[in-house]
Amino acid sequence: AQLVESGGGLVQPGGSLRLSCAASGFTFSSSAMSWVRQAPGKGMEWVSSIYSYISNTYYADSVKGRFTISTDNAKNTLYLQMNSPKSEDTAVYYCAKVAYYSGSYLSYDYWGQGTQVTVSS
Repeated sequence: AQLVESGGGLVQPGGSLRLSCAASGFTFSSSAMSWVRQAPGKGMEWVSSIYSYISNTYYADSVKGRFTISTDNAKNTLYLQMNSPKSEDTAVYYCAKVAYYSGSYLSYDYWGQGTQVTVSS
């Protein structure tokens, strides 16, 4: 399996940016997927998950109302639309395939290489 992120870069506070994650090597349409980020000097932080086969999405409180996760199963692609980003959203963003979940516990079996997002004026 392979996950390849793209779309990162420099964005101004209050602007918008869309991240993409192209998936291959597994059945994307029946897989749960997540975005996870790592800010400079900090640990990994879960951002959002999508269970498209049951039409459920979940967001961290820090991004709820600003970010939107979605999938295009015809293109085997995961997206993260980032609206009104803040400086604290600066991080490397990773997409990951969920291997197992139970309640709020998630584990992952595949990760992308990450894409840098910098929010600055």
